[in-house]
Amino acid sequence: MSIPDAYSDARRRSRGARRRRGAKLAAAIVLAGGIGLSPALALAAAPGPVATPAAFEPAAANPAAPVADTEIKTRLDQGNSLTIAGERLHLSLLRRFYAGHGYLPVWDSRPEVAKALWAAVLRAGDQGLDPNLFHAAALINPGVLSPIDRDLLLSDAFLGYADALARGALPVEARNSNEELSPDPVDVVGVLDSAITSPKPSAVIDALAPNTPEYAAMRRGYQTYQAIAKAGGWPRVDAASPGERLRQLQQRLSAEGYLPAGFATGVNDDQTIAALRAFQEHHGIEPDGRLGPATLAELNVSADARAQQIAVGLERMRWLTRDMPATRIWVNTAIQRLQFFQNGQVAFTTRVVIGQLDKQTPEFATTINSLLYNPPWNVPYSITTKEILPKLEEDPDYLERHNMVMRDNGSVTQLPGAGTALGRIKFEMEDKFDVYLHDTPQRYLFARENRRLSHGCVRVQNPRDLASLISDIPIEDINRGIARGTTTRHMVPAPIPVYIVYQTAYVGDDGQIAFAHDYYRRDDAVWRHLVPTAQLPVAGQDYGSQRHG
Repeated sequence: MSIPDAYSDARRRSRGARRRRGAKLAAAIVLAGGIGLSPALALAAAPGPVATPAAFEPAAANPAAPVADTEIKTRLDQGNSLTIAGERLHLSLLRRFYAGHGYLPVWDSRPEVAKALWAAVLRAGDQGLDPNLFHAAALINPGVLSPIDRDLLLSDAFLGYADALARGALPVEARNSNEELSPDPVDVVGVLDSAITSPKPSAVIDALAPNTPEYAAMRRGYQTYQAIAKAGGWPRVDAASPGERLRQLQQRLSAEGYLPAGFATGVNDDQTIAALRAFQEHHGIEPDGRLGPATLAELNVSADARAQQIAVGLERMRWLTRDMPATRIWVNTAIQRLQFFQNGQVAFTTRVVIGQLDKQTPEFATTINSLLYNPPWNVPYSITTKEILPKLEEDPDYLERHNMVMRDNGSVTQLPGAGTALGRIKFEMEDKFDVYLHDTPQRYLFARENRRLSHGCVRVQNPRDLASLISDIPIEDINRGIARGTTTRHMVPAPIPVYIVYQTAYVGDDGQIAFAHDYYRRDDAVWRHLVPTAQLPVAGQDYGSQRHG
């Protein structure tokens, strides 16, 4: 989102103040600011010189308590977990890291490297991550730690931060079963070893984060909303008087950059209407320029909550492959939209119908390998037992009327035809969820704002156009092939990568940050892993249902 001039000036003034506060950063980590921001927001708002705790000074010898060279190995070999100062450590990563260093302390002999890496950890807020995920509070007061505890905590902080950048603070094995996106594996132990020998250690770790224009734009947006929140946020639009409500609206739109700073005509002029329409477009609302209930609800989401929503969006971006294919299908279920990218550019956009709140479309990556004209629908067992069999008991002709047959094994198939649930074309994909893209005879559904209506598969509004693009088959030939009425398979020239994502904060077509309501109610669980002590909900938690695989 663009920043008003007033906020640009405020941010320039605040940078000088933040530099003066650099020496107080240690206290900021413990106190996490005093303006109602979460620890992650408070920390990220204070970049600049980093106060170096005594954790990075060589440990003084303690003749009364000599440390054997094997103590680290002994600690790492005890049990299946390791906790220091109440903090859980990444035991498997530590074992691999110290095995490469002879199970000896690493950081006493490398204080400058440790300082550089610690500075990177304290900048984790720039990535939407809380430094306290990486033992920031525990390491601020190293006097209570033994030399070995301190060394282990530092190593775990660096490894944990590297791992969070490489694949997310909430890795795939810790997520719900319907969130399966994950980048290619990264050897974070090897990366940390490379950082140790690099002239720029922190740059080696920072390079693990996504390096895309979209991720950079999201980081800028995160900083923008933090700055707005730190400056006091924006006014609520709730006055009873129409005139006063209009002034509140103008102040609110001005705060987020949709109107010039200080704009307050008190008149519902063309500029105000255009600004409100732009706001609506960035929040998934029909851009009619009217202050309806849905628009009012989005206007009154706080700047702090928006920053949290962007932090979740950054985390979801870390779940993606770092080598994103230039040609791909991208389905963002949060906005019920499919895009086809060709050579890195959007070549096609269409609406989709996605899973109902209790039959949610999962997040995963796969490929389309073929097209199926006039596909039959092999009804999933769960749908057969929960929906079709009860209807069959009430109506013995139900199967015949819906062009369905029951097989000897009790399964049900809907035969190809005009009314088949999959329509006239299916995009064949392999995934454990048995989710795929397909046509539908229910064309009227695409006109609805709420298109969360399927059993989990993705129904495509313009499937023949998409099929033509990915197969290099003229749409006229596709139409003729379908008109024959037989079920036929056509291989695509090369597998087409498909990414089905759920991003409630994302980069819009105009390059600005846009938001969607969290109808699937997934954001809050992600946020709790980004800021362990967070209690505030992410924006848009008032509707929806629990997730199902």
